[in-house]
Amino acid sequence: MRIFLKLLFLSVLAVMTWITVSASLDRSVMEAGQELWNDKWFQATLCDTYFAFLTFYVWVAYKERGLIRRGLWFLLIMILGNFAIASYMLIQLCRLKKEEPLENLLLRNPR
Repeated sequence: MRIFLKLLFLSVLAVMTWITVSASLDRSVMEAGQELWNDKWFQATLCDTYFAFLTFYVWVAYKERGLIRRGLWFLLIMILGNFAIASYMLIQLCRLKKEEPLENLLLRNPR
């Protein structure tokens, strides 16, 4: 399962990088935003995405004890989205010792 999760989050990083570069070569995010902003489905998708980021961040805030680390991860998740989420998960997976059960991934850091 650990290998699957690492491959999953590496895939997220790879696909997000590919699609972001591809979209950036097509047109700027500002240009696209001006065209899409009034579209109700765009607004719904944007709200859904940011509420998902916020939901994930609540778990990160639970895991991380330091205020600075919580603040940094909040900014990274809200600005970089799934790039930050996949990176956070890869960091957590790499910190998990081989003898530790995978369930410990969900628990607060003891530090």
